Amino acid sequence: MSEQAIFDVFVIGGGINGCGIARDAAGRGYSVALAEMNDFASGTSSGSTKLIHGGLRYLEHYEFRLVREALMEREVLWAMAPHVIWPMRFVLPYHKGGPRPAWLIRLGLFLYDHIGGRKLLPATGTLDMTRDPAGEPLKRLFTKAFEYSDGWVDDARLVVLNARDAADRGARIMARTRVVSARREGSVWAIEAENAATGARETLRARMLVNATGPWVDRVLSDALHKTDVHNVRLVQGSHIVVRKKFDDPRAYFFQNPDGRIMFAIPYQGAFTLIGTTDRDFGGNPAEAHISDAEMDYLCKAASEYFADPVTRDDIVWSYSAVRPLYDDGASKAQEATRDYVLRLEGKNGEAPLLNVFGGKLTTYRRLAESALDKIGEAVGVKGGKWTASSRLPGGDFPPTAYEAEVDKLKARYPFLAASHARRLVRLYGTLAARLLGKAAGSADLGKHFGGDLYAVEVDWLIQQEWARRAEDVLWRRTKLGLQLSRTEAAELEDYMRGAVNAAA
Repeated sequence: MSEQAIFDVFVIGGGINGCGIARDAAGRGYSVALAEMNDFASGTSSGSTKLIHGGLRYLEHYEFRLVREALMEREVLWAMAPHVIWPMRFVLPYHKGGPRPAWLIRLGLFLYDHIGGRKLLPATGTLDMTRDPAGEPLKRLFTKAFEYSDGWVDDARLVVLNARDAADRGARIMARTRVVSARREGSVWAIEAENAATGARETLRARMLVNATGPWVDRVLSDALHKTDVHNVRLVQGSHIVVRKKFDDPRAYFFQNPDGRIMFAIPYQGAFTLIGTTDRDFGGNPAEAHISDAEMDYLCKAASEYFADPVTRDDIVWSYSAVRPLYDDGASKAQEATRDYVLRLEGKNGEAPLLNVFGGKLTTYRRLAESALDKIGEAVGVKGGKWTASSRLPGGDFPPTAYEAEVDKLKARYPFLAASHARRLVRLYGTLAARLLGKAAGSADLGKHFGGDLYAVEVDWLIQQEWARRAEDVLWRRTKLGLQLSRTEAAELEDYMRGAVNAAA
C-alpha cells in the first residue's frame, strides 16, 4: 500500500458521466483521479440505443427543460466528435387510429425544430410513403410519415475518448480498479482501491469524492461509504436486438407501438439493423443484465407490426442489454420515469464533500459535467471556467461535415487500404487514424491479421492508448468487429492480447 498526493477530485465510475466529469475537471486545472471497476463503458454507457437526440417522446411527459438542453447539445457534440457522432434522419410512419394523433406529432416536431438552436441539422419534413423509398420495407397501411433529424453516436467510443482526453490533460485514469472503501478523514477522503488484475490495494486521498457509478450509485453509497437506507435510483432495463439488415435506406425508423411505447429500427454497421429498446423495471445485479425471452419476443412482434418482412428470432445475430439508473421520481411506469439528472452534494461543517450523480443520458453528459463542476467549485474552490462546448475530443479535430474528406485523405496516404477499412478507421479514430497506421506501406506492415479488417497495429494502439485488455474490450466496445470475427478468431485475439499486456506489464 502506498501513499499518494492529495487529489482535488476523485471520481468513481468510468461511464459517460464519470469520464465527462473527469475530463472537464482536468481541463480546468483540478488534479483528478478516476477509478472504474471494469472496462470503460462496460455498463450502461455501451448499452444505449446510440442516439444523440432531443428525446421527442419526453415532450409527452413535459420534460421541456431536458428536451431543450438535449436539442441544444446535438450540434455541440457533433462538432466535438464528428468521427463518432453524425446526423441521422428518422422516419416516423403515421396512420389514422395510431397511438398519437397527427396534430400532436406535428406539435412535437415543431418544438423539436425550434427550441434547440438547430443550425446544421435539416428541418422536419413530410413524406408520401407510397412514393418515398422509406415506404418500401414497410406494410402498405402507412401512406404518410414525418421525417426529422437527430444524431447517431458510437457510445462506448465517446466514453473512452473522454477518458483519453482526461488522461492527456493530467488526470490519473485507472481502469479495472475497484473502490473498496472511502472514509472521511476530516476534510479529506481516504479511498482504498484494488487493482482487479493484481489484487494490489492502494490508498489515495482526495479533497472531494464524486460517485458517478450509474446503476451502482446506491450500492457504492451502502457498500463503500456504509450508508444505510439508500434508495435514490430506479433501475430500468433496456434491451436491443441486432438483426440481419431489414432495409437499405440510410434513414432510421421511429415506430409507435400500440401500447404507447416507442421503438427505433436503425441501420447498423453496414450489414445489420438495430432494434430497440425495451423498458422494464430491474431488481437484480446490473452486471448480469441480459435480454429475456419476453423482451426478444416483444421486439420481434413490435417491429413486425411495421415491416412487411416480419422480424423473427432467426434474424437475430446479437443482442445486448443494460440497466439505466433513472432518478426515482415515483413515476408509475418505467417508461415514464424522468430521464433528467440530479446532482446531490453532501458534506458540511468542514467534512470532505461528496457529490452523487443520479440519472442522466448520453446526450446531456457534457452539460451534466458542467453542472457537476459548478458543485465541485462550490465545495473545494473554483478553478477555470467552462471550456468543453468549443473543444474537440481526440481525433475529432475536423469540421463536422468533413468526414468524407478525412476518409479521402487517409486513402490517399495509405492507398493499400480497402475503402471500407479506411472508412471504419476514420469513424473510430478520426485524424488519429494516421498515427495509428504510422509508416505502414502495405497490409504486411499492419501485423497479425485477426479477421475482418482487424490487424495487430490497431490492437496494439487500443492496448497502449485506450486501456483495452481483453478481446471483448476490442470486439464489442472499442469496435463492433465481434459481429464479424469467428469464435476461433476471437480466441486468437484473446491470446495475442494476453501476451501483449503481460509483456507491457
